[in-house]
Amino acid sequence: MTARAGDTQQTLIRLMPAVFVLIWATGFIVARFGMPNAPPFTFLLYRYLFSIGCFLVWIAIARVRWPQRGIDWIHLGVTGMLMHAGYLGGVWAAVKGGMGSGLSALIVGIQPVLTAIWLSATSKGNHHVTGRQWLGLLLGFVGLLLVVSRKLTHGSPGDHVTWGNFSWALMALFSITAGTLYQKRFVRPCDVRTANTVQLAAAALVTAPLALLEAEPFRWNAESMGAMAWSVLGLTLGGSSLLYLLIQRGAAASVASLMYLVPPTTALIAWVLFGEPITAATVFGVGLTAMGVALVVRAPTLPPGR
Repeated sequence: MTARAGDTQQTLIRLMPAVFVLIWATGFIVARFGMPNAPPFTFLLYRYLFSIGCFLVWIAIARVRWPQRGIDWIHLGVTGMLMHAGYLGGVWAAVKGGMGSGLSALIVGIQPVLTAIWLSATSKGNHHVTGRQWLGLLLGFVGLLLVVSRKLTHGSPGDHVTWGNFSWALMALFSITAGTLYQKRFVRPCDVRTANTVQLAAAALVTAPLALLEAEPFRWNAESMGAMAWSVLGLTLGGSSLLYLLIQRGAAASVASLMYLVPPTTALIAWVLFGEPITAATVFGVGLTAMGVALVVRAPTLPPGR
């Protein structure tokens, strides 16, 4: 590999977190377009199946090797059920049930705190959460609260919380947290295309029975087809693949801290697309969140001679 090619690769690697946050933040935007026209689990089942088809074509063209061990398929299947079926199913069911996007983002945004607590309690060595990282997690959480506070206090009349949609949101939170930790611990590095295909197949198997129970029809129109296209091409093929690569390359706490940037980024996108106002609290919250993420992901200072 030439020096120029190596520099280009390193630049692309450094840009991966920013691109991931931008793509992942559009998930709530897609829900605004798609959910009025489809039940949540039926929409997600179509999303998984279309995504599997795209990945299979990509795998066949690139002649990528599949995981060789049966245990690798099992681990990938578990992460697929948690990070696709559990997380996405919980979020979309909560939004469909009437929960506002601000509250659902806030609940799922607690993930970095849960990840850090778990790692601090169970892990040693490179995964130990330092005092600086705890401070960063705290700043990120405070910034997150500021960003979504206006949506929580000034939600539309359709934004309401029930035990049902709150339970779905909690399921999403615990699913994405457990999936991130499980993948970092048990999933061996393999090609992201085959890994995603196995994960999506497991998610489809879990989601299919729930989709069959939904009586609401899927209405195919410009909004639902656009939401489906971006869900497959942008969020699944792009965002989920980046998340897989980031977890394999970095500590789980650092990757989870990137989730703090999703609600502020969503607020910015909503301002551009829908004219939703951005308050002073939002701007200040974005600054706190960015500072907190920087504290979490910054490499530790090593003593001289190491």
